[in-house]
Amino acid sequence: MNIEIEIETTPNPKALKFVLNHPVKTEGKISFQKPEECQQQMERDLFALPGVTQVHYFENVITISQDGDHDWGDLAANVKIVIETRLAIHDPKLVVETTSTKNRENLSPELKAIEEILDRTIRPGLQGDGGDLEVISLENLVLTVNFQGACGSCPSSTMGTLYAIEGILQQEYDPGLKVRPLGIEMGN
Repeated sequence: MNIEIEIETTPNPKALKFVLNHPVKTEGKISFQKPEECQQQMERDLFALPGVTQVHYFENVITISQDGDHDWGDLAANVKIVIETRLAIHDPKLVVETTSTKNRENLSPELKAIEEILDRTIRPGLQGDGGDLEVISLENLVLTVNFQGACGSCPSSTMGTLYAIEGILQQEYDPGLKVRPLGIEMGN
């Protein structure tokens, strides 16, 4: 198997994208937040590297997030070795139940409309930067979201990106909608 890997930076200094010439996830996306969620050898071995805090698969991209205490030179070299030695046994059709896998068919009409807006306006940019966004809930016009991949530990996710998402959804869905990141309480 001829494996080509291009390493790209992201806006988040704690995350790098590894762009491959082979798929790592043929449908959808998946983020592993902890080693216990991992089902295949490649993501288990990536989590075994010192400092790795998240592994995110999307199409032919693996985004690795780290704790910020490790040098990217050494860590990136080790990530490449894991990918090169494990990709041949990796199944890109993997379906793993984690917090980032949901069936949209069962969503309310309101959440379907919000997901469509996010798919069209927000997700392409986040995915281009090695991240993504998961909608957790909508209650009383408060949308709770979870940032994934490079966005999960990015300082701008909780401020600039969050306000941009809120502005677009207020314009296209409901002017009273508020967007909150999972696990963070914010004032009005």
